[in-house]
Amino acid sequence: MTGFNTRAIHVGSEPDATGAVNPAVYLTSTYAQEAVGVPRFADYSRVDNPTRHALEGCLADLEGAEWGVAFASGLAGEDALLRTLAPGDHVVLGNDAYGGTYRLLTRVFGAWGVEVTCVDLADLTAVAAGLEPTTRIVWAETPSNPLLGIAPIGDLADLAHAHGARLVVDNTFATPYLQRPLEHGADVVVHSTTKYCGGHSDVVGGFVATSDEELAERLRFHQYAIGAVPGPLDCYLVLRGLKTLGVRMERHCQSAAAVADFLAGHPAVERVYYPGRPDHPGHEVARRQMSGFGGMVSFTVVGGDEAAREVCEATRVFTLAESLGGVESLIELPAAMTHASTSGSVLEPPSSLIRLSVGLEDIEDLIEDLGGALG
Repeated sequence: MTGFNTRAIHVGSEPDATGAVNPAVYLTSTYAQEAVGVPRFADYSRVDNPTRHALEGCLADLEGAEWGVAFASGLAGEDALLRTLAPGDHVVLGNDAYGGTYRLLTRVFGAWGVEVTCVDLADLTAVAAGLEPTTRIVWAETPSNPLLGIAPIGDLADLAHAHGARLVVDNTFATPYLQRPLEHGADVVVHSTTKYCGGHSDVVGGFVATSDEELAERLRFHQYAIGAVPGPLDCYLVLRGLKTLGVRMERHCQSAAAVADFLAGHPAVERVYYPGRPDHPGHEVARRQMSGFGGMVSFTVVGGDEAAREVCEATRVFTLAESLGGVESLIELPAAMTHASTSGSVLEPPSSLIRLSVGLEDIEDLIEDLGGALG
């Protein structure tokens, strides 16, 4: 099986002895043992679960990774990965990263002695200047959240590796359908599977993929020892979502491009952030490392913060809510919502920035809704 959609549908979902075409949801906390200390599968579901095992195999395969480890949330996966660091280690982070990642690094691991430098990852000179002898991780989001910045994965991998560091890429926005960072030299891929992988706003989950066996073993140990594991039904929902990821991402990309073009021509819109537009500074890099430009669009409006709030509260098809990647379209004000924890920092987004997760509704309805909200 070589095609993406074929693998998304079949890997991890091979019919079992019953012939069932869907994997079973193993709602068990423990397992019978053949003898004392000799389990048939695992000794406890925190250690392993067949439904979780199926999800890990499928998403790792789609990312082109040898190993994948599922977690209870995206941040739980990030936490397990960051626990491979030690006090005094240093991380280079993009200066427009997700607020939750920044909060985890600065307020949790910062108190533990991990240091963080935020730089523009599209500026390789700035990245090189930000690297220190103690740098262990360069952490990239591409596209980034919420400014849809594009980071050159291959160039960042070369810089990181030359300094003995790993390149971690958050691939949540792109998904493995549009971008596979390991193919460009990244060492680790992280996901919030809550988003496009699940795709229906009905599950919370996270994932870390790598082809580094030693790192995979450490992640497995952290998964087991810390216990932030997803439940079997959560794993089933994400696995089910992966089966339609390709067709959903095609529609997300198509609709987001149309929305971005509409916004770019509207007099109430100040600036549009979408890597699929030729005027985006990362457009050419995105074309080289992505097969599509994603379903996220951000924009600023004339009139500032108050005008942006009014737009967010005036839509009817776009739901005012956090999160992204579901079949329904969402609208939010990052500075006051998902990125409130970055207030006062270099990562604080513009107060008039609106972020859209463009869903699968009819595009005519989405554009009419935005037009009415913009006035």
